[in-house]
Amino acid sequence: MNRQKLNRVGAIVAAGIVLSGLVGGLMAQKIDALDSRPNSQKPENSRLMAQSPNRPVDSKLVDANTKFGFKLFQEVLKQDSNKNVFVSPTSIAIALSMTYNGASGETQQGMAKALELQGISLQNINQANETLKSSLEKADPDVQLSIANSLWAKQGTPFKPEFIQRNQQFYKAKVTELNFTSPDAAKTINGWVRENTRGKIDQIVNQIQPEDVLFLINAVYFKGNWTKQFDKSDTAERPFYLSNGSQKQHPMMSQSGKYRYYENDSFQAVSLPYGKGRLSLYVFLPKKDTNLVAFQQQLSLENWQQWMNQFQMRSGSLQLPRFKFDYDIQLNSALKALGMESAFSTGANFSNMTSASVAIDQVKHKTFVEVNEEGTEAAAATSVGVMLTSAQMPTEPFQMVVDRPFFCAIRDNQTGTLLFMGSIQEPK
Repeated sequence: MNRQKLNRVGAIVAAGIVLSGLVGGLMAQKIDALDSRPNSQKPENSRLMAQSPNRPVDSKLVDANTKFGFKLFQEVLKQDSNKNVFVSPTSIAIALSMTYNGASGETQQGMAKALELQGISLQNINQANETLKSSLEKADPDVQLSIANSLWAKQGTPFKPEFIQRNQQFYKAKVTELNFTSPDAAKTINGWVRENTRGKIDQIVNQIQPEDVLFLINAVYFKGNWTKQFDKSDTAERPFYLSNGSQKQHPMMSQSGKYRYYENDSFQAVSLPYGKGRLSLYVFLPKKDTNLVAFQQQLSLENWQQWMNQFQMRSGSLQLPRFKFDYDIQLNSALKALGMESAFSTGANFSNMTSASVAIDQVKHKTFVEVNEEGTEAAAATSVGVMLTSAQMPTEPFQMVVDRPFFCAIRDNQTGTLLFMGSIQEPK
């Protein structure tokens, strides 16, 4: 990969679910541009693969994913409160939805509670995910956004045909039977992850345990250039003030123009569009008399929707740090706290997946993000929400200097999908 291509990388995410007993699941997500052809696997049953219908994306699923994303983010912050955090609610939700197709009884109820899917039928969940995947991948010809799914099954393990078929039909999952005792098995799975994250995530499976039987993997790749790129000659070393009171010199990008902008008593926020504008990076900067912790406590579906509806075009100037970092976390404790205890227990019920006794062993999530003058690896767009009248917002140009810890999210403004969200304590 040449230097120019590296400069355009924005964000990559990988998440993995491992079920053991008879099943192990893994999900990996990459955000840049994704070639979903894995390395040498069994062809899928093509007659099961329906064309994505041209139906609108179900707002119930988008709202469920957003609510789940913010709840999960709060739990993740309990584990990693003083470091940079960057996760993909979309990636995690897709991998867990694939797994949800195999759950039954109390396990299914617990997953529905955690994923905010209560009251939505399994058929509607699957159809909505299929439509959402299709919509996101066609979001913008100037943005590369691909979503790939795969199931890696232990050779000789009997899975319910309906479970496999639904994952193939609705999630377009590549299904591969592997000899898990082979020393090359983990290498094969990681090779698929590496390919579908353009080399940004090398490994999600460290080793395959004797009890592992299935890995479910979701890989997302996004790569978007800003609609208006930052001029590199305007980037300069400036102070960034850390939450512990110290400061560091860091490359700050600068730009002026018209932006979708919102400000209230506790924060400033700006939307920076990619490509033709359907996808955007939202940056939320807490005011100096408050902090990122206080802002994060406000993150909820209701507040988020209210904020989105209040962005307006406004002239102003922006300074934003360049940053690039990797992040990984095991999500077991976070998901248990949200109600998924049963899925991890010896009494887990995945009878719609297999007749064997299996449970989720681990849910792993890995991300890579880079924001620079050219763009980001993540997704963003222009909001179409109802705007407040201009009289309610001051008309003088704003100044937004992102020189202290901040929150950011990549959003598809058409469907409202949050592809990524993160808290940046210290840009690297």
